[in-house]
Amino acid sequence: MHAISDPEEKKRNLFLAEFMIPIVKGGGTEMGIEVTSLGIQIHGGMGFIEETGAAQHWRDSRITTIYEGTTGIQANDLLFRKLMRDQGATAKVVFGEVYVTAKALGASGKPELQAIGQRLGAALKAWTDATEWLAANAKTSLSGVLTAAVPYLHLAVTVSGGWFMGKAALVAAGYLDKGEGDQTFYRAKIATAHFYADQLLPQAASYAETVKAGDAALAAFTDEMF
Repeated sequence: MHAISDPEEKKRNLFLAEFMIPIVKGGGTEMGIEVTSLGIQIHGGMGFIEETGAAQHWRDSRITTIYEGTTGIQANDLLFRKLMRDQGATAKVVFGEVYVTAKALGASGKPELQAIGQRLGAALKAWTDATEWLAANAKTSLSGVLTAAVPYLHLAVTVSGGWFMGKAALVAAGYLDKGEGDQTFYRAKIATAHFYADQLLPQAASYAETVKAGDAALAAFTDEMF
């Protein structure tokens, strides 16, 4: 650890940390609800009653998307206070890091890592396309951008998850190549990252399409329709 004396470097690091905060908070809490809800589903009818404790886990996780800023607030924070305050400069730094990881995965000699890299690269493109749409419409279609906020947060969370899992897979592959550490654990890391890439990263394209749809459908509603 060393102290950073350059003011510009301090600012860049601060902006990067602040950019990731709504992604971590919004994504982690929403995922907690999804996982605990799935736990109830796995238990079937027994999961819905108190003896298993599964329902209590869901109730405990449900509040996390509300306190310290609801998911909607986190999404607006990501867009207006983090993404647009520096015209997307910090986002571009993140995009660059994701790209480096995707390229490293693709350059690996292991087919499973290459597959992860391909999925991550496609998801990154969806994220950058959606970000460009937001930048182009921020001043002329504020309601459309607001409508896109939560889907954009989900998009950022999905790609960021793939990014970090891809980084972990690369490290695990390195230890496997050297024959060091818990080999079963490292194989599981790669398998988990591959599963995420196949099952969750493709959702990034759908979130991006939702973002770019804006508020066109909502604008058709009149007061009489409610």
